[in-house]
Amino acid sequence: MTLMTLRRHARLRLLQIAAAFALVVLAGLLLASAPAYAETGKPAAADDATLLKYLQAHPGDVSGRVSIPDAKSGLLIQPEGRNWRELRNGAVSILGYVLILGIIVVLAIFYLVRGRIRVESGFSGRRIVRFDSLERFTHWLTAGSFIVLGLSGLNMLYGRRLLLPIMSPDSFAAMTHYGKLAHNFLSFAFVLGLLLMIVLWVHRNFPDRADMAWLRAGGGMFSKGKHPPATKFNAGQKILFWLVVLCGILISISGYVLMFPFSVTNMPGMQTAQAVHAILALVLIAVIIAHIYNGTLGMEGAFDAMGTGEVDLNWAKEHHSLWVAETQSRTDAAPGAVPRAGAAE
Repeated sequence: MTLMTLRRHARLRLLQIAAAFALVVLAGLLLASAPAYAETGKPAAADDATLLKYLQAHPGDVSGRVSIPDAKSGLLIQPEGRNWRELRNGAVSILGYVLILGIIVVLAIFYLVRGRIRVESGFSGRRIVRFDSLERFTHWLTAGSFIVLGLSGLNMLYGRRLLLPIMSPDSFAAMTHYGKLAHNFLSFAFVLGLLLMIVLWVHRNFPDRADMAWLRAGGGMFSKGKHPPATKFNAGQKILFWLVVLCGILISISGYVLMFPFSVTNMPGMQTAQAVHAILALVLIAVIIAHIYNGTLGMEGAFDAMGTGEVDLNWAKEHHSLWVAETQSRTDAAPGAVPRAGAAE
């Protein structure tokens, strides 16, 4: 083989090596400029436009890898978050307006049409013990804590839209901060009140025969005259009891899920807990507004039951005649007892 032939072969070999190297470099540049994909098909690294385009084509979470202990920080985009925000600021907020403003309007119309429910036979001047000190403590512990919880919760839902425009940012921030602290810590008082309510009153809040008659008569709320017979708690109060207990338990559970985030559930679970917490709280706020009306402006003599613990005997006979008969028969049956108007239960 001549020298010329050797040179020609060497030149050809060098060209082949150079072409192969160029192909390798070109392939590397193309791979580097294109978005990298993980095994799941999600872009492992890309710019915002690429992530948005991917998200529109593949609904679901967009996540990456992080080196810090909190793996949740790798979640870049969670579409359910937008759905939760729209639910919270849309349907849930509208529900609150409807429930709260609606019950206020209904109660105002009822008061204008029916007026205050009076003691038909007038006050007798004799008193009967309706609730003892422990029962009244339980009621006011639950009621007082719930009022603070309700007001601070409403501020978290509506404050930015309703209060911030008419308050200075610093005042609103301070009010919201301390309201959130009160919301967290008074939740324990509310739960304690719920537990005491269950222990003290659950045995008297199961349905009985008198409840159907009370419901058929509308509790005597819509017509003047004789009220239907009732035990210590009438059907309306029993419904209120179970609403407070059941809603209160679910509100408490969902609230503690939010207070201790990610301890029992993930991000979608947290969002579901917040929606449940808000909806049930709004329902219970509307119910309690009606309860407050009935116990103050709506019914003459009713506030005394939880105010002093004693009510007028005629009021008790009109609204809870079966309970009065039960209480007086038990008192009269006691050894050496002298019949009297009423006694502690």
